[in-house]
Amino acid sequence: MLAFAGAGGGSGFGLRTTPPIASESAPESNAVLNSTKMHLGALRRNLVTPIERWCAAKDLAPDLAEDIGSARWFRSFGTMLGLGTAAVLMWPSFAPLQAAPLTALDESAVDEFRVQGIRPLSLGADNGRQMTATAAVIPLAAAPERPSIDLTATLGAGDTFPRMLQRAGLANSDIVQVLDMVGGQIKPGTIPPGTRFAIRLGARTSPAQPRPLEQLSFRPRFDLALDIKRSGGGLALATNAIAVDSAPMRIRGIVGGSLYRSARAAGAPPSAVQDYLRTIDEHMAFEEIAPGDEFDLVFANRRAASGEQQAGDLVYAGVVRSGKPVLQLLRWGKDREFYSPQSMAEGSQETTGFLGSPVNGRITSNFGARRHPILGYVRMHAGVDFGAPWGAPIYAATDGRVSIAGWHGGHGNYVRLDHGGGIGTGYGHMSRIAVSAGMSVRRGQVIGYVGSTGLSTGPHLHYEMYRNGQTVNPLSMTSITQRATVDPAQLAAFKAKLAQVTAIKANTLR
Repeated sequence: MLAFAGAGGGSGFGLRTTPPIASESAPESNAVLNSTKMHLGALRRNLVTPIERWCAAKDLAPDLAEDIGSARWFRSFGTMLGLGTAAVLMWPSFAPLQAAPLTALDESAVDEFRVQGIRPLSLGADNGRQMTATAAVIPLAAAPERPSIDLTATLGAGDTFPRMLQRAGLANSDIVQVLDMVGGQIKPGTIPPGTRFAIRLGARTSPAQPRPLEQLSFRPRFDLALDIKRSGGGLALATNAIAVDSAPMRIRGIVGGSLYRSARAAGAPPSAVQDYLRTIDEHMAFEEIAPGDEFDLVFANRRAASGEQQAGDLVYAGVVRSGKPVLQLLRWGKDREFYSPQSMAEGSQETTGFLGSPVNGRITSNFGARRHPILGYVRMHAGVDFGAPWGAPIYAATDGRVSIAGWHGGHGNYVRLDHGGGIGTGYGHMSRIAVSAGMSVRRGQVIGYVGSTGLSTGPHLHYEMYRNGQTVNPLSMTSITQRATVDPAQLAAFKAKLAQVTAIKANTLR
């Protein structure tokens, strides 16, 4: 049978205990501990236990919810009042506590605390002890200046070259000389924004005078560098023509969530991507380009002998879907516009001009069926009548060639103009004709005068319009649009150039 030693007996199982230390005073310490335990046990038996028994016998705190009104209940109620009164009497005072007296600070102490404070640092102020100069410090009469200053200036958007030089600190006399030298090479107003200028200013003779210009170097064009230096008391200009070659570069990739970001991620420069987007937008809605389609652009990549590269003009813009081109645009012609193979084959549309009023007058009879004022029965009125005084000038509605000029049955004196594209106009009942067949006329040119010849009841102009030989309402047309004829040689050259451009390997220089 096992016996558990130590205080608590078996209740100490599983607890961490300190192993006994072998010492000569161990028996003496155990004896003192046992004696103390015996005295405490005797005190409990002689004092605490009798009190507990008396309280249990007297029933000093019965339940107030039981035997209401009985002597036992009133005794319990009295006990509650006595304990409450004792608690109130022993309640602490609510008087404010006396804090430690404040230390009186003089001006020197306030300054010391201010030096040690950190709040001024958050507001950007200096802090700490400031040491004043002693007799060992020799004051200078004037601070020495650097013999030269090197700085870099950039021409901003909306800025001017002279104003930029003035802000850089150049003297007015130097600015005038620089403008005269640079003006002999390029126009100062054509220097593009973003051009960087390396400026060196020399030592000045007095603090009141500006520093003289020692050197000014910049690159106004991709193929030109200018260097102005002071030599022999004056400024001299040195020009450096930089050799530049141009090679087409093709960028092709898959459209993602953004066409612009997809092209930029494929390596296309920002200027080329912007030109591509503007060109595509003129021929195709961006909503029609879906993720998964391919963008295809070719631009002239300019390379300088000094190593820089610059994106030139956009040459080709295309959109590919499922491996087949949906849109192909090639820069072509003297106007350097973009054309597709379809527009080149069909010919470009040209608007010859808006139709003007043929006479100064008011409409008296519209186009359509009406009862003829002379014949007396209903028939088609194939034009518009303008009431105007006798002899009023009649003008050509737009540019054209005179195909008929003379008597024309019921129209009397009549002129017909051929405007091309199957469009023609007719002018009847003239008192006098001012043109002849075969003549070319311009819009607004006088071709005759108002009269009442032919089947007419009074001076007016009968104005007709023809489309492919059939009369139409003149008021339904405001301008004439026709297609230019296509030169077969030009079309063949266009197709050859398109094949050459699309044969360039993508994402490489050729």
